[in-house]
Formats: sequence, C-alpha cells, structure tokens
Amino acid sequence: MTSDSAAHPRHHLADQLTHPVRFSLVAALAATDEIEFAAVRDHLQVSDSVLSRQASALEEAGIVRIRKGYVGKRPRTWFSLTAQGRRTWDAHLAALREIAGS
Repeated sequence: MTSDSAAHPRHHLADQLTHPVRFSLVAALAATDEIEFAAVRDHLQVSDSVLSRQASALEEAGIVRIRKGYVGKRPRTWFSLTAQGRRTWDAHLAALREIAGS
C-alpha cells in the first residue's frame, strides 16, 4: 500500500458495533425514536441480562441513551440513539457498504 492511497473502509467500522447484539440493537434504534426494553428484547430474541449488558456497553460509549421511568407503578426502561450514536451508525453502515462494493 502506498502512502497516498486511501485507507481501507474497514478502518471506519465502529468497534462498538462489531458485536452482533449491539449491531442489532443499534439497527433497531436507528429505525425509531425510542423503544421499550421488552419490545427490543423480544425483537432481538435475547435474554434480559444479555440486552442489559450490551445496552450498557453502548451507553458507556455514548451511542445509546437509556431512560428509566414508570408506566403506572411498573418500572420501564427505554432505549434511544444519541446524536453521536446516529452518526456512528451512519458511518458504520457506509463503511460496510463500501467494503461490500455497493
């Protein structure tokens, strides 16, 4: 590789999104403003603990916002993408498309 050639698009992939559950969670969030925990868990077909662990990792990375509240007396958790998370998702998808040649 010469010094003037462009970097391979894999260098633009977000490391935080290489895990299948994190990738799937962010993909689901990219399609909406906010999703309730149980709906995401059922959609991704994962356990509560797996979803919680992966969502927390994405929150630490600044990609996902976790909001807790109540519906009546029942506790609920909602997920949404941060502005940084949306930019990260868009860049990750663009890199994947470039790698795939489309």
